[in-house]
Amino acid sequence: MEYSVSEVSKTKREIALTISAEEWKEAIKKAYQKTKHQYSLEGFRKGKVPMNILISRYGEEMFYEDALDIALSESYAEVLEKEKLEVVSQPDVDVKEVNKDGVTATLVVEVKPEIVLGQYKDLEIEQPKVVVDDAEIEKEMEQERQKRSRLVEKEGEGVVIANGDVITLDYSGSVNGEKFEGGTAEDQTLEIGSNSFIPGFEKQLEGLKINESKEINVTFPTEYAPELAGKDAVFAVTIKGIKTKELPEIDDEFVKDISEELNTVAEWKADIKTKLTATREQEAQYKLENSFMEAIAATSEIEVPESMIEEELQSRIKELEQNMQQYGLKFEDYLKYSGTTIEKIKEEKREDTIKNLKYRFIMEEIMKLEKITITPEEVSAKMADLPEDRKTSQEMSYLANQMIVDKLFTFLKESNKLV
Repeated sequence: MEYSVSEVSKTKREIALTISAEEWKEAIKKAYQKTKHQYSLEGFRKGKVPMNILISRYGEEMFYEDALDIALSESYAEVLEKEKLEVVSQPDVDVKEVNKDGVTATLVVEVKPEIVLGQYKDLEIEQPKVVVDDAEIEKEMEQERQKRSRLVEKEGEGVVIANGDVITLDYSGSVNGEKFEGGTAEDQTLEIGSNSFIPGFEKQLEGLKINESKEINVTFPTEYAPELAGKDAVFAVTIKGIKTKELPEIDDEFVKDISEELNTVAEWKADIKTKLTATREQEAQYKLENSFMEAIAATSEIEVPESMIEEELQSRIKELEQNMQQYGLKFEDYLKYSGTTIEKIKEEKREDTIKNLKYRFIMEEIMKLEKITITPEEVSAKMADLPEDRKTSQEMSYLANQMIVDKLFTFLKESNKLV
């Protein structure tokens, strides 16, 4: 075999192959061995017809398709090994000529880009501050209090709907005098102020009484389902019930009621602060890691192969589709209701996808240069701490990846100044 490799772009190579007559004959023999079980002729058992008999009857061209797969695969693998090419896509094959004298073909393939790594040591990186104030703790406590509330009928003369009330209503919506699908309901429950209906709908209900009716005028958001987006609508509503939330007092008894480990409000506050602090520290760590990547990427030169971008975008679309299925929603319906397309989603996610791929290349390059690795023993030690039901190959792969990333960012923190 003879070959040459030429650079089409920074991430694309063209491999020109010439497979000799001798090599081609060998590939045809391999094709015969691969497919001989398929053939039968009078006087021979199936799979026992000699190669020369088949060729004399049908011509050696009968083996060309399989022989091409064999010859090109072997030659391609040999070129990759000799040239140390790190490919990131399947080759685009163009067979120029095939005959008894051999094969000529070109294969165009995308390769891992050459990375011009920017400065990654002696940088000044801002260290995110971790702060949990009393207002955040109070907010957590109030949310728990709201969860423990109970609904009671709103009683008394002149009872009207107010923000925070939970009402029961009938409604019927129309656009240009015509009712639309999904716009009518009876005995619908709605919390005023939850913003779960069309903007402006809930506010217009405040001040209404039980059994009172009213026409509510709203405009559908532009990002709504295409057939309604941006249109004016009228909802005829009738109020059938008004309830208000009765909230418990936050005291030691309330704390004992919601927790088996805590006994006082003071203990509960301390517990909330501990958990919030842990969450904020995790967020700060992620933010710091992202700051490292942003700073290094700013002075690095990386051209991401198009095939890798497309593969990553396809993966994100698949993940989104699976998420919709978990909610019992067909992906086609999600696209329809959200007024978008797969192409639009890809375009929206493209910039972020390229950024993440660049970060991945940067991390791999630093780990290679600084010889940051983990050993099987280190992974095994971590796996030993896991419960038996989590000791899987998938968990091991995830754990190994997390461990080496942790080592990388430990190195970066030690090699740079946090301010």
